[in-house]
Amino acid sequence: MAYLELKNVSKFFGTVAAVKDFNLAVEKGEFVSLLGPSGCGKTTTLRMIAGFEMPDTGTITLDGEDITSVPPNKRGTGMVFQAYALFPNMTVRDNVAFGLEVTGHPKAEIEEWVREMLALVRLPGAGKRYPHQLSGGQQQRIALARALAIRPRVLLLDEPLSALDAVVRVALRGEIRRIQLGLGITTVYVTHDQEEALSISDRVVVMNQGLIEQEGSPEEIYRQPKTRFVAAFIGTANQLNGEVVDRAQVRFGDVLLQVPVPSHLGASSRVVVLVRPESIALHATAPDSHQPNVLTGTVQTITFLGPITRVAVDVNGTRVVADVIAANRAVLAHNQRVWLTFDPEACQVMANP
Repeated sequence: MAYLELKNVSKFFGTVAAVKDFNLAVEKGEFVSLLGPSGCGKTTTLRMIAGFEMPDTGTITLDGEDITSVPPNKRGTGMVFQAYALFPNMTVRDNVAFGLEVTGHPKAEIEEWVREMLALVRLPGAGKRYPHQLSGGQQQRIALARALAIRPRVLLLDEPLSALDAVVRVALRGEIRRIQLGLGITTVYVTHDQEEALSISDRVVVMNQGLIEQEGSPEEIYRQPKTRFVAAFIGTANQLNGEVVDRAQVRFGDVLLQVPVPSHLGASSRVVVLVRPESIALHATAPDSHQPNVLTGTVQTITFLGPITRVAVDVNGTRVVADVIAANRAVLAHNQRVWLTFDPEACQVMANP
């Protein structure tokens, strides 16, 4: 049995289904991210685990215990919110100690544990300061320390980094992962930021309109999307609409693409060929005639992104994006004719209803 399990969980707000028949099993010590656009149901799911929302159907179990109807303060979960939610009139020390004091722990134990938590989040000297005297990143570290101080069975984080600037966000997500691994604490993390989810999770659950679109390791989600939504939401995927010719070819406009066609897609089936920008090579001159999958078009946009340059090419009305490593980039100009090539193995073919 999984450590944390949601079975057939649904939540309605009026006639709107925020979460529909949701099933998830989280192993002890695992870091799972719920990823999706605004309104997909990820925060509602997290709040049901925490006990702030009651599911209309289904059950939630934690370490073999049915907690579906257990009050939030009896569940043994710690939650970190997007807006920090620190008590402004309390010192950092008092904020971190709050949950321990409410539950009646001995003072000596509280002081020791507060010191350990502040050291864990790398703010050992902040105990006498107040929240307004801290930066946003420091406040979120204190919010994390407060959630961990009660020694929760599960740590829940609801978009904890979205209010921070980019540099702090990257640094703090690494700290969260370091702390989670060090403590071995089971963690459920909500975010709409795909890079965030892919970089720190053991497993990613992609949600859309209250449903799970796909779950798997970060690499599986990125490399093998099972739906067009996942392919489009995770990273950037070029979508080439075409028609199956046989088990190894799809007609895209006037070009026959050499691609692996799944066995359930017969001849004449309408399909979309997915290919990532980093899998496409860009050429300023026509490539060798033996090269498979050659497209030609004109440059629409050239976007410098540091280590890569993202080039959008108009291929007979279809926008195709290629990522070019800066060191290999030839001199390009808008409206220049270029050629694009990619290997059959870099493609994924899906039905296009």
